[in-house]
Amino acid sequence: MSGHSASGAAGETTPSSPAPEAATQEMVAQEETTAAVAIDAAASAAPTRTRSDSYPVSYASMEEYVRLQHGTRPITSVLIANNGISAVKAIRSIRSWSYEMFADEHVVTFVVMATPEDLKANAEYIRMAEHVVEVPGGSNNNNYANVALIIEIAERFNVDAVWAGWGHASENPLLPDSLAQTERNIVFIGPPAKPMRALGDKIGSTIIAQSAKVPTIAWNGDGMEVDYKAHDGIPEEIYNAAMLRDGEHCLEECK
Repeated sequence: MSGHSASGAAGETTPSSPAPEAATQEMVAQEETTAAVAIDAAASAAPTRTRSDSYPVSYASMEEYVRLQHGTRPITSVLIANNGISAVKAIRSIRSWSYEMFADEHVVTFVVMATPEDLKANAEYIRMAEHVVEVPGGSNNNNYANVALIIEIAERFNVDAVWAGWGHASENPLLPDSLAQTERNIVFIGPPAKPMRALGDKIGSTIIAQSAKVPTIAWNGDGMEVDYKAHDGIPEEIYNAAMLRDGEHCLEECK
C-alpha cells in the first residue's frame, strides 16, 4: 500500500498541515509577489514619455536656462490666481514645458487658491498643485478678483510670479501695479498695467484704434485721434468728448 502510514516508519516523518500563522504568511508572500509582477508588467507595457523634437536642447537647471537665455531671474514658483479649467491648463502647460526643457516637470512649483466650493468639488487643479490656500467663497470679489488677497498670498508663499489667467483679476491693472511694488518685485505673467488700462477701456481703445488707422464701426467718437506716446495716454478732454453724457445725449447721437 503506497503512501505514508498514520504512525510512519523510523526515519520518516508523517506529513502534517502547516500552522495557521505560517499558512497566512505564505499566502501574503505569494500575493505580494503576484502584485509586484503585475506592477512590473504594467510599467513595462505603459508608454514612456518622450521629449518632442521642438526642444532639441535640454538644460540642467532653471538657473542655467535663464543664464544662457540672457534672462534676469529664474521663476520656480507660481501662484495661480484662478480656478477651474484655466488653472488646469496653466499647470499642465508649464509642466509640459518644464519636462521638455529640463526632463523634470516639477521644476516649477504651484500655489493655488481654492474656495470651499472648489474644495468640495475636489477640483482637478487642486490635486495638481503643491500648495493649496483656502480662500473665502461667494463672489469673486472675495477671492480670485481680490487683488489685496492675491498679493497677501503671493508674499506669504514667497512665489516668484503670479498667473491670473482670464477673467477675475486678470484684466485689473492694479494687480501688476501692486505686484511691482512688493519687496521681491513679484512678476506678473501677463501684460503691463499701462496697456491694460489703454485697451481695457472701450472708449480709449477705440480712439487708439482710430489713431492707428484701424477701421472701427460708427460711433459718437468717429474721427477722434490722439498721439498716445506724446500725451502718455489719452487727454481727458478728448476722452470726455467721446463719452455719452446722459440719456438725452445718447438719443441725440442715435438720430
